[in-house]
Amino acid sequence: MDATAAIRQLREGQKPQWPTNADSQNFAQSLDNNDDFPKTLRKEFVVPTKAQLKRKSLKDDAHTAAPASSTDDEAIYFCGNSLGLQPKAVGEYLNAYLKTWGSIAVGGHFTQLSDSPLTPYQDLAAECSRRMSDLVGASPSEIVAMNTLTINLHLMMAAFYKPTEKKHKIMCEWRPFPSDWYAIESQIEWHGLNPKESMVLVKPDDGYLMTTSNILNLIDQEADSLALIMLPGIQYYSGQLLDIPTITAHAHKHGITIGWDLAHAAGNVELKLHEWDVDFACWCTYKYMNSGAGAVAGAFVHSKHGDNGSNVGLKGWYGHDKTSRFLMDNNFKPTPGAQGFQCSNPSIVDLTCLAGSLSVFQQTSIANLRSRSLLLTAYAEHLLAGIASRNIKDGAFPFQIISPTDPRFRGAQLSVLLQEDLMEDVSAALEQGGVICDKRKPGIIRVAPVPMYNTFEDVWRFMRIFEEALADGGKQEEQVQRQGNAPAAVEARL
Repeated sequence: MDATAAIRQLREGQKPQWPTNADSQNFAQSLDNNDDFPKTLRKEFVVPTKAQLKRKSLKDDAHTAAPASSTDDEAIYFCGNSLGLQPKAVGEYLNAYLKTWGSIAVGGHFTQLSDSPLTPYQDLAAECSRRMSDLVGASPSEIVAMNTLTINLHLMMAAFYKPTEKKHKIMCEWRPFPSDWYAIESQIEWHGLNPKESMVLVKPDDGYLMTTSNILNLIDQEADSLALIMLPGIQYYSGQLLDIPTITAHAHKHGITIGWDLAHAAGNVELKLHEWDVDFACWCTYKYMNSGAGAVAGAFVHSKHGDNGSNVGLKGWYGHDKTSRFLMDNNFKPTPGAQGFQCSNPSIVDLTCLAGSLSVFQQTSIANLRSRSLLLTAYAEHLLAGIASRNIKDGAFPFQIISPTDPRFRGAQLSVLLQEDLMEDVSAALEQGGVICDKRKPGIIRVAPVPMYNTFEDVWRFMRIFEEALADGGKQEEQVQRQGNAPAAVEARL
């Protein structure tokens, strides 16, 4: 198979032609060994073994401490859309931080140790912004590493949501991640407004997907009352990648400010936030940027806003220009750009983890990662289609993929909607087989092969376990149905 040609087809929205042996381990391994397109950086990550997944204490014994002796011993980790695997560099960076703190103490804020991967604490947030710039398509001055995702959403809305009697509504999706809903709801309430009257919900009009045309039409309909639009770059449940440039341009045509939650998009797909004229965006770094649970988040403010000190909604000491920050004169002078939106002295531990994880990205590019991701996800889609066709029961498929079929409008995630009676059994079988993937109610298993560390052989191994789980789940359901005529069995199920 010509992998380079297949990636080119996927980038054009077409499906590649898979060979007849595509569902074989040899084929998966041939893609992993192909030098014609970007290879995995798996060796830079800590991949847990199946035994380690069962750990009950921090103390290793010989069983859990032993490295994987073969690929089959490694866990299949398809959960990078919730928490990325640990880069080995993070441990090295944390050790450097602990040595710095333990030796020169407060001097770590201003002193560069010659053999340390860390910049001085005072400059670390700016260094992380520099390293994230290519990942989101912005200049370093338009990016700031600070806080966590929801706090940054609040800060951005405090700066950009300026409701009036006529224009007071915020447009968002019909089922945003709960934190986004709560943030939008509370910002509306903060201004003394009723969320039921001031929230415009974009609902799916194509199954589980929101079409661009529907979003544009809704903007047209509500333009006179919209104060702000805030949408997800990638919708967490379906995995749909929205058409950010088209929607952004349409919002601006009506003079409406638009921001994006890029929690599932940053580090996953190619972004050009400055070029697309996005007003603001926020993202977490613990998913595809692999910075650790609850890690420091990122925010983008377009340069057309960021150099204007009056746009900083809520001021804080660390938003003050560092050239005069220590004058302590209480005369706020915002740092030019997005970093003027900082409030607090950032957690250096969090920034250390982020800097370590971003160092791995310096070995590749977001374009290369996207190319690899397109082929990985398309391969998973192809194998899932084969499994579905082989497991039809009573004329129905056991599952459907609700993510977009057009590869240009999805990231490294396929959302698999299972028949309700299969969900728990299949999830349990996957866990038993050493598979870690995300379960989201109702009925979705989110399968996310991450191009940084997942392989085509991971995809192939997952499919074997998944198909066996489907078969076993179906047998268990048939057994329950056969026993259903017995009163005792019915009572037991109730």
